[in-house]
Amino acid sequence: MSQPVLEEITPGPVPEDGAAIRGRSTWELFRARFVKDRAAMTGAAIIVVLLLLAAAAPLFSRLLHHGPNQLFDSMVTPDLGLPKGPNGKFWFGGDQVGRDVFVRTLYGARTSLIVALVATGLATVSGVTVGMLAGFRGGVFDTLISRSADIVLSMPVILFAIGIASVCSVKADGCLGGLLQPGLSLVIGIIAFFTWPNIARIVRGQVLSLREKEFIEASRSLGARTGRIMFRELLPNLIAPVVVYTTLMIPNNILFEAALSYLGVGVPQSTPSWGRMLADATSGQLFTYAWWMMLFPGAFLLLTTLSFNLVGDGLRDALGPAER
Repeated sequence: MSQPVLEEITPGPVPEDGAAIRGRSTWELFRARFVKDRAAMTGAAIIVVLLLLAAAAPLFSRLLHHGPNQLFDSMVTPDLGLPKGPNGKFWFGGDQVGRDVFVRTLYGARTSLIVALVATGLATVSGVTVGMLAGFRGGVFDTLISRSADIVLSMPVILFAIGIASVCSVKADGCLGGLLQPGLSLVIGIIAFFTWPNIARIVRGQVLSLREKEFIEASRSLGARTGRIMFRELLPNLIAPVVVYTTLMIPNNILFEAALSYLGVGVPQSTPSWGRMLADATSGQLFTYAWWMMLFPGAFLLLTTLSFNLVGDGLRDALGPAER
């Protein structure tokens, strides 16, 4: 019987002296996956451009010598009082009273981004805090938080938002002893109040599954207090879903602010807002003639929400359970 022939195996390349194989960190793996997502990178680039334009709105206003609320009689026809379209000095045309639509669109980006980011931040902090407490402590506290979230989620959001904004706008000092005054603070408070239950329920569900894990039991056996377990053990494991959902909340809150401003209960008339500009365009069906009054703020609103959604989808894919 012939003996089996053993193939000679050629050894692979040996690292040079001093060279070591280094594993990539979680951040490096996430960055590599996120950079490969072209849609997410495109959305991130658009968001950066929008942030720069919003920050440079006062600069454009000074260069063009057009204030956001400055009236120009030359941009309104003398016979019918209709707005004039885009030209060399007014790039996006004028509105029904002769204001520069381009300058107001840039200032509207500042309004929408400030309201959305601050309201989302407040909703995230409050939602994560109460969600962690409800999921970790359980019992009566969990029942109270869960039922409160269910009550808020069952409310007709637009109707209650209109009612709260109308009541708090009656007096100059607003509501809650002046904490919520008519304007940006009132809109931010309304949006944060109606959005915190969403992230609180997600965090609560994650904590309910994490609190039974071995590393939590190990921390308890070592005598760790409740606060340390929540913020040193549980919170780092909640960063990925919280970041993803927060990114997806921002475009919804931008649309929320635009809807309130469109209905006339959002920011005041003197504060440029995309929703307010769209409401001006639809007043008396003015957009059928002055198409630019609806096109430019509507395009910026669509581009902003689409970009944040693309970034949120990219974060979800890069920080998914399979990859983590």
